[in-house]
Amino acid sequence: MTKVLAIDGPSGVGKGTVARSVARALGWAYVDTGAMYRAVAWKVGRKALAIDDEDKVVAVAEASVFELDASRTIIDGEDVTSLIRTPEIDVASATVARMPRVRRALVARQRDYAAAGPVVMEGRDIGTVVFPDAVVKLYLDATPEERASRRAKDPAHGLSRAGEIRVVASALATRDRLDRTRQASPLTRADDAILIETTGVPALDVVARVLDIVRERLGDEPPVDSAKTNH
Repeated sequence: MTKVLAIDGPSGVGKGTVARSVARALGWAYVDTGAMYRAVAWKVGRKALAIDDEDKVVAVAEASVFELDASRTIIDGEDVTSLIRTPEIDVASATVARMPRVRRALVARQRDYAAAGPVVMEGRDIGTVVFPDAVVKLYLDATPEERASRRAKDPAHGLSRAGEIRVVASALATRDRLDRTRQASPLTRADDAILIETTGVPALDVVARVLDIVRERLGDEPPVDSAKTNH
C-alpha cells in the first residue's frame, strides 16, 4: 500500500493547515497539489500566454521544475508562495485544472513525490485519482458559510466585512461547481475516504483526530523522516 495520506476537499475547509501540521508531526513530506496548478497558472500569465490554450499550458506544466514544501512554492527557481494566493489566480488555476492533459502531466509529478518517501498530499483528487491506494484517505468538509468566512480572513484576500464575505461565498460556489463538474478528475469523495467535518472545530482538534486515524492504520510502525523533494 502506497505510503500516502490523501487529504481531499473543497477550498476553505482547512486542508492546508491540517496537512502541514500532520506532515510535521509524522516527519513526512508535504505536497499541496493545488499549489502546482496555481503555479502553472501564474507561469502562464507571466509568459503572457492564453490561459485557455491547452497546448501552451501543457508545455508550461511539462517543462516546469517545482520545489514544494510546507512553507514555499517555487517554480523554475522563483518563489511564488504569496503570488499564487490571489483571487485572479483562483480563477486562472480553475481553468488550468480543467485541462485533462495538464492534469496528467502534474499527476505524474505528484506520484514521483511518493517514490521519495512517505507524503501527506492534499488536493481534490488525491484519493480518487492520484493515489487510489493511499494508506489513509480523508475528505474534509465544512459549511459554505464557514468556508467563506475562513477564506475571507485569509491575508491573501484581506476581506472581513459581511458584504465582502458574500462575494467570497459566491466565488467559492462557482469554484465548487467547476471542480465537481469537470471531466478530468472531478472533486468527489472517494468511497473509502473518512469524512471529517471541520465546521466549528479548532484546527488542532482536527489534526489530533487525523493523527489518531493514521497511527491506528499504521499500528506500531514509526513515522519516517523525509527531506524536502525537488521536481
